[in-house]
Amino acid sequence: MDDVPDFAEFAADRIDALFRYAYMLSGNPHDAADLVQEAMLRLRGSWSRVRRKDDPESYVKTTITRLHISVWRRRRREHLAWEVPERPQPVAESPLDLWDDLARLPKRQRAVLVLRYYQDLPDAEIAEILGISPATVRSQAHRALGKLRDTVTPLRKVR
Repeated sequence: MDDVPDFAEFAADRIDALFRYAYMLSGNPHDAADLVQEAMLRLRGSWSRVRRKDDPESYVKTTITRLHISVWRRRRREHLAWEVPERPQPVAESPLDLWDDLARLPKRQRAVLVLRYYQDLPDAEIAEILGISPATVRSQAHRALGKLRDTVTPLRKVR
């Protein structure tokens, strides 16, 4: 068990960054904490093998992404509401509303945008992580950006 200090050091150093990454994927701090916890448990189980590789953090991020995908594949796509809203959702008017718009995207589209723009990964690597083709990555990004453009109003020019 001489690898326990190495694992504890890695976990202490990278846990905050991993949580931020999971939060960007899930859009929810509770789900993000669950994703990180499960990924770290899996990493601990295979630490002796993973630590010899170049980048254990990449292993954890891939695990987080795959866990997130498996969760949203199992969840129903329909969200039931107790009451029908009387008025449509307001259009984003501040940069903070963009996070709400991102959270309303389908899970795969949100994952593609997070991996592309937050993690700055190329399409081929995103495709490998998500288990889809690079063409699907590009089409999902295109659709997601289109949805975001439709919900965000242009800034008014100040005269």
